[in-house]
Amino acid sequence: MSTRTRIPFLKGHGTENDFVIVPDPENTLDLTPEAVAALCDRRAGIGGDGVLHVVRSAAHPEAREMAAEAEWFMDYRNGDGSIAEMCGNGTRVFARYLQHAGHVTEGDLAIATRAGVKSVHIAKTVPDSGSAAGDVTIGMGSARLPEGDVTVSVGERSWPARNVNMGNPHAVAFVEDLAHAGTLYSPPPVSPAAAYPDGVNVEFVVDRGPRHVAMRVHERGSGETRSCGTGACAVAVAAARRDGADPAVTGTPATYTVDVPGGRLVITERPDGEIEMTGPAVIVAEGEIDSEWLENALR
Repeated sequence: MSTRTRIPFLKGHGTENDFVIVPDPENTLDLTPEAVAALCDRRAGIGGDGVLHVVRSAAHPEAREMAAEAEWFMDYRNGDGSIAEMCGNGTRVFARYLQHAGHVTEGDLAIATRAGVKSVHIAKTVPDSGSAAGDVTIGMGSARLPEGDVTVSVGERSWPARNVNMGNPHAVAFVEDLAHAGTLYSPPPVSPAAAYPDGVNVEFVVDRGPRHVAMRVHERGSGETRSCGTGACAVAVAAARRDGADPAVTGTPATYTVDVPGGRLVITERPDGEIEMTGPAVIVAEGEIDSEWLENALR
């Protein structure tokens, strides 16, 4: 960026899991980990839990094989600049951006991610609902439940946790009080470490009522976030198994309401294993990144 240019961006959130959206259809921007971290800095940058880099699948080497199924690839980055396989709330916000930009309309669409092609449904706006746009539902794929005992610790307390993989790894611990999770400034210790060789997202969960839970989460690479879509799905699956519900066995879908600090998500696990997540997705603002600022931030 030798000449001063301005790079378009938008800001969006899904249940207050917030993202810097960088449209780059032809994949011309070199979004280094340092650049992503600078953009996500809440004091010196735009601020966000991560970056949604919007690229046509055919233009990205990691997504070309998915281009026939999904025109758009969500090149997702964590707030520290590291690459993530998948972000559920991010995918819903990504879909909202595509709608906002006129690339798609209400209804069904497919989005390519590093965890495969995801099916998304943008609901119609309900008149007089007070919502500017309908909720977005995403098919999150199925959960894998690796064998083996896992323990999560905070200070002197420790809890047994459920190992759930949603394309990314989770440790789900049911606790008496969400305050027991502590500050979540640093990753809660999880043992055995070998269960999660690439790190783990840790969820702390309390019951609110029948098939209704609340959670806090420490996301690897981002710290505590206001919401985590894959985490909410992992929590719903862990809660269902704890409650004796397995849709693959009973043939009956299991739906859980999951309250996150930033709002509410509704998670349904179907008998075929597919997990659907429904919730709001909002575009907050759009503007331009000053390339001179970005260059200075990377020095």
